[in-house]
Order: sequence, then structure tokens, then C-alpha cells
Amino acid sequence: MNYENILISIEEKIATITINRPTKLNALNKTTINDLQKAFKLLAKNNDVRVIVLTGSGEKAFVAGADISEFANYSIEEGTALAAEGQEKLFDFIENLKKPVIAAVNGFALGGGLELAMACHFRIASDNAKMGLPEVSLGLIPGYGGTQRLPQLVGKGRAMEMIMTAGMINAEEAKQYGLVNHVVPQNELIAYCNTIAEKIIKNAPYAISKAIKAINTNYKDGKNGFETEIKSFGKCFGTKDFIEGTTAFLEKRKAVFTGK
Repeated sequence: MNYENILISIEEKIATITINRPTKLNALNKTTINDLQKAFKLLAKNNDVRVIVLTGSGEKAFVAGADISEFANYSIEEGTALAAEGQEKLFDFIENLKKPVIAAVNGFALGGGLELAMACHFRIASDNAKMGLPEVSLGLIPGYGGTQRLPQLVGKGRAMEMIMTAGMINAEEAKQYGLVNHVVPQNELIAYCNTIAEKIIKNAPYAISKAIKAINTNYKDGKNGFETEIKSFGKCFGTKDFIEGTTAFLEKRKAVFTGK
């Protein structure tokens, strides 16, 4: 499949998606969102892919924000549709993907860029990363899930401050807040993400998909995460990977999982 604004590589069961608009600091526009949706859907079905790493091209930005020129003249109805379609098409889709998605945050992750990183299952940052939700400085609020996911990750008070001041935090502050898991030198970022991906790949894919679902359920209104955990735990007993995992443990050998 041909893409206009992203690049994809697959190696050793790890797919790397690179947002490739370096002259625009990888800003999100409609074309890029459509490219990403198609790519994630395709990789979700690819049995040769077990983990996805999402990053931005160049050294300056993961994604520096949304492409403001696209919506500067939007009406209320158009703005509402923009947020609704984007959340459904990409941000919620990534969050609920059965395969782990790691955001490799290199440089600026602002506005829609930080919202994209937060939709991933966890984040690793380069030491030059800067993150923030500056929408109120444009007369807007975050529209791709930022007001919901940021408090989940850093707490209500810090999220309120970050959003209302429209300020940026650096990589170490983001780690302290719990927004990113690790901070590494920029030239080591992808290799570090791949190292974590390799650890994930050693484990049972079906079980990982159920863990993602159970964890996410805790943050959904009207859903009981404990019930989801119990049902998902039970379903794991019906897989070949469960038999392989327990047998390998008892035989004191490494398990070889097939995802079945």
C-alpha cells in the first residue's frame, strides 16, 4: 500500500511507522491521519508483526501538532466533526489495538502530537523531547482525547496546569510525571524501543491482547475492569499458548508462542 506521509518498515516482528513530514515538523493533517489509520489496520492483521513502534522523521519533532491551516476557518459543526472523526478513526483505534504500540517520542510532541503519543500503550522519549498541549493559546481545547488521557497518565492537577498554561515540559519532567516510561539519548531511541519490543515478543500474543483490553476497560465509563480481567483470564486457558507456556515452565525450557 502506498502512503503519502508515512514510512513503514518491518524487521524481526517489529513494525516501525515513521510520520514523514519533516518540513512541517510532522504535523498531523487529514492525509497523515488517513495514512496512519490504514497502516495500523493493515499491521493489526499482519501475523508477522507483534509490536508497533510509532515515531517521527528527523531530529526535531515526533509530531509538532495538528496542521492548523486545515481548520483555521472551520465552523462549530466542522470542528466537532473533526474531533469526532479523528478520535474514532485513529486515536481510539490505536488505544484499543490488540498489538502493543510504543511511541518513540523524538523532539517536540505538542497538541495532536502529544495526544497521538498518549493514545499509544506507552511512551519512550529522547532526551531532547518537549511535550505539551498548547491548544488554549489558539482559543481551543485538546480535541483528540488530550483532556481525558493526560489526567489518566499524570493526574488531574498536573493535567489542569499543563492544559491551562499551554506550557511545555521536558523529557525528564515527563518521566517524573509518569507521562513517559524512559528517557534515552536521541540516537538510542529506536534501538531502546526495539529492545523493549523484543522482550514483549517473547510473551504470548493472545495474553498480551487480553491484558491491553483489561487495562483499558478500567478507564471506560460504565465498564467493570475486574469483570473484564476475570473473563479474559479465563479465555486464556483455552489457548495453545497457555498449554505451551505452562508446559515450558514445568519442563524448565523457554516457551515458543504461536499466538493461538
